[in-house]
Amino acid sequence: MTNETPIDEVPVGDETIRLGQFVKFAGLLDSGGDVKEAIVNGDVTVNGEVDRRRGRQLQRGDIVSVEGHTVRVGG
Repeated sequence: MTNETPIDEVPVGDETIRLGQFVKFAGLLDSGGDVKEAIVNGDVTVNGEVDRRRGRQLQRGDIVSVEGHTVRVGG
């Protein structure tokens, strides 16, 4: 048995989605301006690593974290 926190899965319609789009779509941040600022400041991680590219293509199964909230890109 592990003590891992359950990760919510956010389904996306397409095979891929851009990081900036996903952060807003998943409800991790409310506005596009907040999303841009968080990504530029290094407050967003993808699979445990900081990524400062709003246009990064996410794949199903990628784990995105912002301000203590973590979600998985779902299908």
